[in-house]
Amino acid sequence: MARGKLISDEAVLDRVLDLLKTGEKSVTFAAVSAATGLAPPTLVQRYGSCPAMIAMALRSAWDRLDASAQTASNMQTNGKGAQGLLKALSGPIDIPTVLTASLPDETLAARAKAWRHLVEKALAARLGDGAKAQESAAVLFATWQGRLLWDAAGGKGFRLGEALKRLT
Repeated sequence: MARGKLISDEAVLDRVLDLLKTGEKSVTFAAVSAATGLAPPTLVQRYGSCPAMIAMALRSAWDRLDASAQTASNMQTNGKGAQGLLKALSGPIDIPTVLTASLPDETLAARAKAWRHLVEKALAARLGDGAKAQESAAVLFATWQGRLLWDAAGGKGFRLGEALKRLT
């Protein structure tokens, strides 16, 4: 009789994403085993290889980021809505880690690009009409991403609301 899962795939993949914060080489079956309590052979049985496990974790992260972007795009359509949208997307997933780890893989890099366009489109809808709104959305997105990166490095910089005021 097969044993039931002691920890869900989602929880395992979240631990993989946590380990990715210190680099892809830190994701080993031994490290994931220590983080999850699952035996390395169980992880091999579930995922096959470390690269496959990492790719699955990244696909799962992009799925959740896509879903949260779709949900957040239903927020109010004004400047406050733009700021709220970015705050909603700044949730539990470490976007800079997911993005950095995704870029070497052509398929995952395409997911990242599509997600960026989805978020920029939602931002532009909140910032007005036309080319100026699209340009402001692109600048706001890049500013937000830069802030996320530098926040992870230990320094709080500007307030996102201040950047938004300057762009609108």
